[in-house]
Amino acid sequence: MKKIIATLTIFTLLSCGNKDNDYDASGTFEADEVMVSAEAMGKILELKLEEGDLLQANQKIGMIDGTATELQKEQILASISAIDQKINSPLPQISVLQSQYISQKANISVLQKQLENAVRERNRTANLVKSDAATKKQLDDADGNIDVIQKQINAAQTQLVTLEQQINAAKENVDIQNRAILSEKNPTEKKVAQIDEQLKHNIISSPISGTVLTKYANKGEWATVGKPIFKMADLSYITLRAYISGDQFAKVKLNQPVKILVDSDNGGTRELNGNIYWISDQAEFTPKTIQTKNERANLVYAIKTRVKNDGYLKIGMYGEVRF
Repeated sequence: MKKIIATLTIFTLLSCGNKDNDYDASGTFEADEVMVSAEAMGKILELKLEEGDLLQANQKIGMIDGTATELQKEQILASISAIDQKINSPLPQISVLQSQYISQKANISVLQKQLENAVRERNRTANLVKSDAATKKQLDDADGNIDVIQKQINAAQTQLVTLEQQINAAKENVDIQNRAILSEKNPTEKKVAQIDEQLKHNIISSPISGTVLTKYANKGEWATVGKPIFKMADLSYITLRAYISGDQFAKVKLNQPVKILVDSDNGGTRELNGNIYWISDQAEFTPKTIQTKNERANLVYAIKTRVKNDGYLKIGMYGEVRF
């Protein structure tokens, strides 16, 4: 009977020992937290979120007052409008010159008709002189009249060329003036684009899909650039940071599948699948809150294991790793 009791006692002790060491490493769960801070300064006009809310990436959840920035934009737009009014049009001056040009062309047309008539009259007079029906003076007068008309035509054509040059010069001068004005407009329009970009910063949005962990600000409070508004994390996958001894360090590798052990609500243990995705290459002293398989180990290495979260796992929760 004593032998049976002794055997049961040894078996019980061995079982307890195996239970205490039924894991290779332990640690706590954590997540990659994202701190969302204000990107503009002003009063928070709207903030629709509470701790525990699930947000989608780029979801708009609030607004910071941007009245001052809007007023700056309106002022710049007014400056652009004033610049537009400074732009000159060459049409009035060109219209006058073109009117003179058309009139001069009509004048040349009339003079050419007169020249044709004068040439015919001169030829008729020359024939009359040959038949002694007209005097030499009449022929000279006819030649003189042709010369006068020809000079008038030449002068008119010269004036026509001058008008063409004046029209082109007017266009070029106005273009030069307008280019100088537009050189002021382009940078001003860039300022409008900068203002529009600044106004985007007044929108409070979620940078990732995840859960709101902590809320630091409320509607009506004053926000400054860099002031935290809320903290969030993607909890669909959660990380168990555990610690291993130097002996175990050589036995683990990246992407190694492991089993994760956590307490269940019925007092037992739940077993989950995980993957080691990070192994520290620097040894550190064992954290006080961590118990390693070999309790005498002073220096340990941190590892991170990614675990799919069904909603049960929480940040700060204790977990164990079995290789």
